[in-house]
Amino acid sequence: MLARQLCLRQAQSGTNGPRSYCRDFVQKRDYEAYLVSQVYPRDHRDAFYALRAFYIELSTMQESVSNSIIGNMRMQFWKDALKDFSDGRPPKHPIALALYEASGRFNLPMYHLKRMIEARDAELQTPTHLTLDSLTAHAESTSSTFLYLLLSMLNQSSSHDFSHAASHVGVAHTIATLLRALPYHASKRHMVIPAEVTARHGVSQEEVFRQGGNAKGIDDAAYEFATLANDHLITAREMFKDTAGKVPGPVKPVFLNAVPAAVYLERLEKANFNVFLPSLQQRSWRLPWRIWLGYYQGRF
Repeated sequence: MLARQLCLRQAQSGTNGPRSYCRDFVQKRDYEAYLVSQVYPRDHRDAFYALRAFYIELSTMQESVSNSIIGNMRMQFWKDALKDFSDGRPPKHPIALALYEASGRFNLPMYHLKRMIEARDAELQTPTHLTLDSLTAHAESTSSTFLYLLLSMLNQSSSHDFSHAASHVGVAHTIATLLRALPYHASKRHMVIPAEVTARHGVSQEEVFRQGGNAKGIDDAAYEFATLANDHLITAREMFKDTAGKVPGPVKPVFLNAVPAAVYLERLEKANFNVFLPSLQQRSWRLPWRIWLGYYQGRF
């Protein structure tokens, strides 16, 4: 009950209805996703905003709470909310209401939503990944699962190739997001590159926290991490070799989620993998054009 009251109080600012709340929430908190949303069919956009708002709410939980107890309470709210969905009585929280509507309209698999909650809940308890396998499994349960939900929303989830490609795009997106956020996390004394990678390059976490991009080996570690992300993008693209590398029309919007990651990785390469370069924290003016071009050409 306390968890429900806490989350409901934090969502009181949603005065224009659940759909508008989610759209504004995504536009403010995830501008890249908002750009991608514009290529979805109009009658699917509200569902996209609901799913993305839910994704953002979970993914930012760790940074938005002052302690683990509050984080656990908010996660419990979402676990209870999904149970309430099945009873037809969603909590009066704008994201929950919009998600309930989208789930019912498009028959979205509840197990994907539960999987995302469980993965983020586990992240609250163990925020650091020691191995690439652990990080990849986490990305599969979060970013990739979000894409599975989008495929389901567009009635395209039965394709093994689409799901396989989505899995790799999700991992690439997670890695690119972590690399871009590394300066912020380092300022909070939190290392987001798995220890397996930093150890290979003799990186001292303390040096990174104190010296940023001047820390020994951090550029090499970033290079290895970014290369892994790029490899996942390459594998995802190979899933469309039977269509000359072009993504079929119905699922173009889903795979445009790869474009922001691809653009960031290109910029990072030009910066010699110095993730602490201030310009990398700024939005790329090319991104809207690249998203439009990706949609027009059917490529990512």
